[in-house]
Amino acid sequence: MRIALDAMGGDYAPEANVKGAMLAAEQLEEDYEILLIGKEDIITSMLKEYGYTGSGIKVINATQVIEMGEHPTKALTQKPDSSIAVGYGMLQAGKAHAFCSAGNTGAMLVGAMFSVKAVEGVLRPSIGGLVPKLNGGYGIMLDVGANADCKPEVLEQFAELGTIYARYVLDIQNPKVGLMNLGEEEGKGTVNIQAAYQRLKVNQNVNFIGNIEGRDVFNDKADVIVCDGYTGNIILKMAESIYDILNEKNMHDPFFDKFNYETEGGSPILGINGNAVIGHGVSTPRAICNMVLQAQKMVASNLSERFKKNISA
Repeated sequence: MRIALDAMGGDYAPEANVKGAMLAAEQLEEDYEILLIGKEDIITSMLKEYGYTGSGIKVINATQVIEMGEHPTKALTQKPDSSIAVGYGMLQAGKAHAFCSAGNTGAMLVGAMFSVKAVEGVLRPSIGGLVPKLNGGYGIMLDVGANADCKPEVLEQFAELGTIYARYVLDIQNPKVGLMNLGEEEGKGTVNIQAAYQRLKVNQNVNFIGNIEGRDVFNDKADVIVCDGYTGNIILKMAESIYDILNEKNMHDPFFDKFNYETEGGSPILGINGNAVIGHGVSTPRAICNMVLQAQKMVASNLSERFKKNISA
């Protein structure tokens, strides 16, 4: 199995990415190989400088880099040999089983749509955010940024995508699905939220438990939290700020330490014909390592094929 990693994406690339790949290579099974994509001479030199002598990392040359501030569509068109474009090309061609990048988020989303594309039947691919739970596990919230405004049928499908991820990647047998709202009552919320509720309560593919509120994000009421990307992104950034504040005050707790973005390393793009994970722009070697390990879980669970089987049907 081959996991492609953008060596040039992120604020601390390529150093953090190369070191992160080395950390991940130590933890992956022997049948996994990391494909480091970027400027070959620089990456090869770094691997040598950092003393890497293993066989689990292979360098793939890409001469161009999409910078963080570039327009995603224009950049992908004008830079066909960028590390992101090459990574998606390998994913599309089956030369990689997953692709990870801490680079330009927009380019990662546009690249997914133009290369591997959405699974047939998926209205809007989603970015999922992993949510620490007080019971010690994780849930998933979607969307957390790709789709700011969502129709009821899109929210309903997020519940299905999240259920598949929770069941096969998080190992939750019968994931509970909650619709994020400003109250638990069925009639609460915007017109779209109310309509999504009516669709979800008759959907036989999900275990819908009704509306949940912001105070329910971290408890065990729901394993899959459904919301539009505007709401989800605010919740995600708020959780990150809680960790930052506690860390600044030198206050540490095993639960709140999971709010650190480095813990899981990135957010999966769900509903595409392939496995892709978007990392934080300030990713450290630890974050890069965990992003690769998360991609490994997605590959091992055959996630993309499960989307095709369940959503298309």
